[in-house]
Amino acid sequence: MATPTATPATATATATATATATAGPAARKRCFDPVLDQRTRLLVLGSLPGDQSLLRNEYYGNRQNRFWMLMSEVVGEALVPLDYAARLQALLRHGVGLWDVVAEASRPGSLDSRIRDRDDNDLPALLLRFPRIATIAFNGGTASRLGLKVLGGRAAGYRIVELPSSSPAHTIPYAEKLERWAALRPALAG
Repeated sequence: MATPTATPATATATATATATATAGPAARKRCFDPVLDQRTRLLVLGSLPGDQSLLRNEYYGNRQNRFWMLMSEVVGEALVPLDYAARLQALLRHGVGLWDVVAEASRPGSLDSRIRDRDDNDLPALLLRFPRIATIAFNGGTASRLGLKVLGGRAAGYRIVELPSSSPAHTIPYAEKLERWAALRPALAG
């Protein structure tokens, strides 16, 4: 289990990512550093960054992914037009943090169904370091299934929100995704 190495908001927001990908049929891929600070009340967990995100060195870097549009609606601020560092800062201002359940895995391509030989992040250690987190949202079924397994009984101490994936591979209409993602708004009330 990988131990979190969250950096201060200013350093994190400049995208100090440590994601890596190696070429080959069973490419080993690594997640980005967590983006959060002591104001974080809502932690959004994905599974593992896709290839486009890894190439751009950005959370939700695939321009077809609807994450930034959905979060714009949740926080009430237009995030899409902002540069990446400003997007991260805006999330932090609103009490939202990001990370992934999977620290590292073999996965050809970007589909979660192809994740193999994974090492999970130490979510319980991260949560101990950031005690204001009250809500954990899982972006997609794989993140939810694996994340709840990693958290075990500790999940009962948090409001858990299982979201439809923002990924273009999850093809339900945007309006349906937005309706479910809107359930995150109460987590931002400070």
